[in-house]
Amino acid sequence: MPNERRVTIFPRMTTPVLHEPSAIALTVNGEQRAIAPGMTLADLLAGLGLDPRLVVIEHNRSILRDRDAYASLALAEGDVLEIVHFVGGG
Repeated sequence: MPNERRVTIFPRMTTPVLHEPSAIALTVNGEQRAIAPGMTLADLLAGLGLDPRLVVIEHNRSILRDRDAYASLALAEGDVLEIVHFVGGG
């Protein structure tokens, strides 16, 4: 349904900066978010409470393979991220 809220397994960041004029707008798993300028991908994952070893990230339609680069990847206005979290089970 187009008007239904999308279910997500990722919690909202605890301190959103949606009304901050210097915030950077980006999309994470189809949901609009605002972050502080200069925030890296590692900072975003920490804010979401996600372990970088347990996720796969697509950044602007490119899969990121080097997890060591997360700390140096500065997020920018309009970036689109898809985060897939590994779930155990059988």
